[in-house]
Amino acid sequence: MTGAPSGAGSPRVWVAILLIGVATYGFRLSFIHLFGRIDEVPDRVKRPLRYVPPAVLAALVLPDLMTLRPSVAATLLDERLIAGAVAGAVAWRTENVFATITVGMATLWLFRFVVFA
Repeated sequence: MTGAPSGAGSPRVWVAILLIGVATYGFRLSFIHLFGRIDEVPDRVKRPLRYVPPAVLAALVLPDLMTLRPSVAATLLDERLIAGAVAGAVAWRTENVFATITVGMATLWLFRFVVFA
């Protein structure tokens, strides 16, 4: 039998999707409404918001860098982990996004196509 899984057409699934969409839209709209009414963001809110970009970047990048290989040595010698570490060092040292991306990609390609080929 082909087609959608048995629960995919369930009304409960569609109601859940709809409610999650409405909640997400409402949450975003509340910030637009809130910050449209105040002239300046309070310091109590500004301080924690500084940590949002690094947290989002870590959430997007770190899962791709971490792999589980059969041994610790194989895990530490993964080309993505090495390139990520080099890119992290460049980002920390230079604070230049272009340099970070360039060095990180060059390191990844070097290890992927030359060293570990």
